[in-house]
Amino acid sequence: MKKIIPIGCGLALLLATSCSTPKPSMGFFKDTREQAEGTLPLSDYSIKIKPDDELLITVTSTEPAASAPYNLPLSNPATRDAMVIQAQPRQQTFIVDKQGDIYFPILGVIHVEGLTTEQIKTTLTNRISVDVKDPIVRVELINFTVNVIGEVTKPGKLKVERERYSVLDALAEAGSLNEFGDRTNVLVVRENNGQAEYHYIDLTSSDITSSPYYYLQQNDVVMVSSTSTRESNSRYDTNNSYRVQVVSTIVSAVSVIASLVIALAVK
Repeated sequence: MKKIIPIGCGLALLLATSCSTPKPSMGFFKDTREQAEGTLPLSDYSIKIKPDDELLITVTSTEPAASAPYNLPLSNPATRDAMVIQAQPRQQTFIVDKQGDIYFPILGVIHVEGLTTEQIKTTLTNRISVDVKDPIVRVELINFTVNVIGEVTKPGKLKVERERYSVLDALAEAGSLNEFGDRTNVLVVRENNGQAEYHYIDLTSSDITSSPYYYLQQNDVVMVSSTSTRESNSRYDTNNSYRVQVVSTIVSAVSVIASLVIALAVK
């Protein structure tokens, strides 16, 4: 006698085999697991100034009257991105023009494109020292933002408050990758000399720490690609939706025809 598998068991077996989907690996730096400790090389994180960047530069000294002329006047709001009027006026900022220059009080035109904030600080300190004793110059990049999109928990534009900021920092602030994020296929797009450069990063490999794209720069875009599971599910959902629409149309047509046949039979 043939054995008959109960319907309930058959359905359970079918669901177990057809509905389960492989989950992506959640690992980072997998190649470091062979050793309990070690060191990794790091790339240079210095930010190079570009046209349209916004700089906050302040000059102070033990003689405030001597350093005051080197500062822009207070304004309200102080920065171009300020959406709400500040209760306390703040110092105005410098916008780097298309030629890579800023116009600095007393000193005139200063070329800053391609320089780091530390190099700009050194340049200004040396020139201001001619007239001001022991000046203290502070240079900050105000417009450091990064866009994180794709398969992350909280995609969006991130305001960065420090220059040392890695792709891991950005992903952590965006809530990390979701279950469909492909850790082996993270794209970084960067503006450079009027072109958009791009580079793919594999988060499962520790080699990324030495990549020039490990530390992010102003206006970088981090794009997390989908795994094959997400793409398969998307195609499956699209096909299923189409089938449901076709079946629904056929059922409706059959229902109309059946109603007409019944009506004619009654007559």
